Amino acid sequence: MLACKDIVCVKIAGRANFTFSPNFKTLLSELSQKGYGRIVIDLSECVLMDSTFLGVLAQFGLQKNAVGAPDENVIKLLNPNPRITELLENLGALHLFKIITGDLPLPSEAQVSTIESTGAPREQITRTCLEAHKTLMAVNPENAARFKDVTQFLAEDLKNLEKH
Repeated sequence: MLACKDIVCVKIAGRANFTFSPNFKTLLSELSQKGYGRIVIDLSECVLMDSTFLGVLAQFGLQKNAVGAPDENVIKLLNPNPRITELLENLGALHLFKIITGDLPLPSEAQVSTIESTGAPREQITRTCLEAHKTLMAVNPENAARFKDVTQFLAEDLKNLEKH
């Protein structure tokens, strides 16, 4: 993670999937609470993004787009590969982000810090997966058919987990 004044850049490397989604959601929430108005997600080393991770990203994109000047609050995705861009487009979430390519110029006062991924409890992962897929269904009505069975399974699983 790179932070400077009101802008922050979060680099996602490897596979952006459901197991990392709860931590990513918490990070985005904390950054927003700390007042970072402009967020760049560096996807130059992200090889794969699953629907849960995309749903968490879309949920945050919806929140950011609902506040203030549209261009300033749009989450910028830096150098996503064609596969990720196509996924965003196919699931109807591309409009929530601004795609930028090239190098990210770093201000001299920028500070880089590393975020460690901690294993989230199964209940938290399931809840995050359910919320993410519901977001994708809300963003694009065509996703309802794609994720109907998934959300039903996740809701039942979450209900069972909460009983114990």
